[in-house]
Amino acid sequence: MVPKNFNPSYKHPLYFIRKGLYRKISLYAPQLKGKLLDFGCGEKPYQSLFTNVGEYIGLDYNGEGHDHQNEGVDFYYDGKTIPFENESFDSVFTSEVFEHVFGLQDILPELNRVMKPEAQILLTCPFAWEEHEIPVDYARYTQFSLKDMLEKNGFKVILIDKNGHFMSALHQLFVLYIHDHWMHRVPVLSKIPLFKKIVRQIGIPVMNMGFSLVEPFWPKSDRFYLNTIVIAKKIAKTN
Repeated sequence: MVPKNFNPSYKHPLYFIRKGLYRKISLYAPQLKGKLLDFGCGEKPYQSLFTNVGEYIGLDYNGEGHDHQNEGVDFYYDGKTIPFENESFDSVFTSEVFEHVFGLQDILPELNRVMKPEAQILLTCPFAWEEHEIPVDYARYTQFSLKDMLEKNGFKVILIDKNGHFMSALHQLFVLYIHDHWMHRVPVLSKIPLFKKIVRQIGIPVMNMGFSLVEPFWPKSDRFYLNTIVIAKKIAKTN
């Protein structure tokens, strides 16, 4: 079962980004099989979606910006070397992690090393999003930069998909602004419990439900969006 925070209702301020990611990961997760490494696993919120995986191992970095207490992390790494033997995994999953890796070009060879030939990696990255898990938020990647880095480190990109579009991204960012800024940072409003209750229980659900009704009628533009989703496989070396 995916936790409610990662498969939310209209009441959640992150409804559009989280619901969209849940749908995309649900769609592609069954393609991953065998022994899987969840890189940057946190609490492993999407583990139940990987129905064809035999063994699910969570790896994370225990450092500044994220508290791993009460999370199901199986192993930790030092930010440089992944603590597994060569060709240990049939699949890799990593969601909303690469933006927190300083020097991603140095970690991709490590991920490639621990993957078996032809093993697949499913990854998601934010494209339009605020700074988070400060101060370890280092980058935003376009689909082209991800493809280039993966191909330079022994992967073949199979699929690139996107979560959201121009208007859904703007709506999600506006709701986030209302929730994070008006409710918590505006000196007067943030001190009024009734205001916060109205926004949380009425304002945000109404905004999200209302946009869901009109969203199908907006002309779509996919050059500004919320997340990039990529499936790639490790290229088998030929003798």
